[in-house]
Amino acid sequence: MTDEQKQKIIALRRDGAGYGQIAAAVGISINTVKSFCRRHNLAAKTAASVCEQCGRPIEQNPGRKRKRFCSDSCRNKWWNTHLELVKRKAVYTFTCPNCGKEFSVYGNSHRKFCSHACYIEYRFGGGHHG
Repeated sequence: MTDEQKQKIIALRRDGAGYGQIAAAVGISINTVKSFCRRHNLAAKTAASVCEQCGRPIEQNPGRKRKRFCSDSCRNKWWNTHLELVKRKAVYTFTCPNCGKEFSVYGNSHRKFCSHACYIEYRFGGGHHG
């Protein structure tokens, strides 16, 4: 790597360019750019982080996961207003052994009855059991 390439990497990194952009501009491998930047502590300029709920600035800790919210209350408010973005993967479908109705539940893979009333009817008699 020439001194000219090194200077170009330093300048591009300080302007906020990513490893891929720098590698393409200088004409060297992306891994070479990464190694050079890490050896010389060339971190890209990151935009100031702000809370997604209230907009207050957030101080990020280096080497940790990026924070999105300034507090638990802001995090809870944001997720409660954006329920459609929750990735619900643990949805289970069962058939009630008492009434035969098919029902879906979130998070409980061992549920058997669609309601407490069906459980009581099945357990203590009077039910038609499917």
